[in-house]
Amino acid sequence: MTLTLPTTPVVDRFAERAAAVAAVAAQFADEVDRDARPPREAIAAMREYGLLAAAVPTEHGGEGASVSELSAIATELGRACAATGMVFAMHQGQVMALWRHGGDGAGVLDTIAAVRDGALVASATTERGVGGDARRSTCSIEATDDGRIRLRKDAPVISYATEADAVFVTARRDPDAPASDQRLLICRTDSMVLSQTSTWDTMGLRGTCSNGWILDTETTVDRVFRDDYAAISAQTVLPVSHVLWASVWLGIAASASERARTAVRKQARAAIGTTPPGALRLAELLVDLQALADSVRHAAERFDAAADDPEVLASSAYALAANALKIGASERVTDIVTKALRIVGIAGYAASGPMSIARHLRDAHGAAVMVSNDRLLKNDADLALMTGVIL
Repeated sequence: MTLTLPTTPVVDRFAERAAAVAAVAAQFADEVDRDARPPREAIAAMREYGLLAAAVPTEHGGEGASVSELSAIATELGRACAATGMVFAMHQGQVMALWRHGGDGAGVLDTIAAVRDGALVASATTERGVGGDARRSTCSIEATDDGRIRLRKDAPVISYATEADAVFVTARRDPDAPASDQRLLICRTDSMVLSQTSTWDTMGLRGTCSNGWILDTETTVDRVFRDDYAAISAQTVLPVSHVLWASVWLGIAASASERARTAVRKQARAAIGTTPPGALRLAELLVDLQALADSVRHAAERFDAAADDPEVLASSAYALAANALKIGASERVTDIVTKALRIVGIAGYAASGPMSIARHLRDAHGAAVMVSNDRLLKNDADLALMTGVIL
């Protein structure tokens, strides 16, 4: 029996499929982590069960999953394999921009159809030389003599690039545009060349395979999103990504907590008539887990309520709330997993085995450094001077 996290009836239509994919992800999670390879089996299962296409709107032939539904899926996958959960979360954070900001160009509509059929999308929004700031680019979209466009981007990170069917890339609007005047470009794998520049030999989240790449592409202007990237980021990519990342971290925390509960139950069987030493610590742990689950659920519902209101989504107050979720969840997950490790004891400290929490702890520490919390807090310091508090 596993810990049951609070949910709403709307997620039920994906529950069985998410559980089926999670079972595949769990089967290969240790191997994916050990070998730092993409979770290919889980990606194939996500495609087979329609989870990659879950959010495609009904008017485009999809199921129109809400962010609350995507959040529940991400948590289920994160419980099984954090790398699989992050691939799902990063993909969804990108593809939702297609129908919300892409426009009606042939290349955009073709990409929506490809996602509906199970295409996996990666992103290249950071660039060498800008200090990890996704809202600035040095590369630019350049026109060719034959009416096409080309782009060359030196990206220090493109997660799961070798598995993706397309990469969404940020670049300056044109060679004369300032660094912050960005557009988003769809780059299909059959129209780009990737040259690897670094490897991904990290402590945790090893299966995301976030290597560095130089991306070269030549394509058509109908694959450029209609809206500028400032709007895309504020209204979709940032808030959706933060909710879904936090959902994956909730899954990590829930899995570690389940192992802690198993350990305490074993203690209880060995200490009949007395309260086992870990019981109170487990009760405290479950309070923290519930608080994290509530914050994630609230953030998902908040986005769904404001999804069609660009003014709210683009507000400073909403940005503060989205950043607060990311910062708070990324700090809380490491606390919860560490507490679970102490409850389990030496079996949790082992590098492998059914009670090991080693992978959970290593993956959890990735949460605070992917999009640095310090960078977000610096942004918050500026935003806090312009707005009130959103609750």
